Amino acid sequence: MKIDKLTKAAVAALEDIKGRDIAVFDVKRMTSLFDTIIIASADSARQTKALSNNVQEKLKALGAKVYGVEGEQTGEWVLIDLGSVVVHVMQPAIRQYYNLEELWAPPARKVAPERKTASVRKKASAGTTRRRAKAAAA
Repeated sequence: MKIDKLTKAAVAALEDIKGRDIAVFDVKRMTSLFDTIIIASADSARQTKALSNNVQEKLKALGAKVYGVEGEQTGEWVLIDLGSVVVHVMQPAIRQYYNLEELWAPPARKVAPERKTASVRKKASAGTTRRRAKAAAA
């Protein structure tokens, strides 16, 4: 199954059971373990488990393989491994504490300070040379 289809199906399954604050990250350039991470919030352990079960059922029905599930016993944070897509379903306090969005978000681009171009540097050094010559002649 293609990654885009897998991602869309997982997000739809989370939305079916009222998963909140769903975030999708393309992490192909950050790791070779998987291509996409989906993070969603649930209000209770019961909803976390329900979201996890719904994702698993919907994707198995589409022919996707679920490689593993972790954390269903406690229901605070459930990880569903779909191979190239990993789904995290977390309660808000756990999500805020671990802050996976900051970990997997693309780095902010820094704006480099303006540099003088070579022609500007040449003009500036030429002016300095002329002033030195005048000072030496005087």
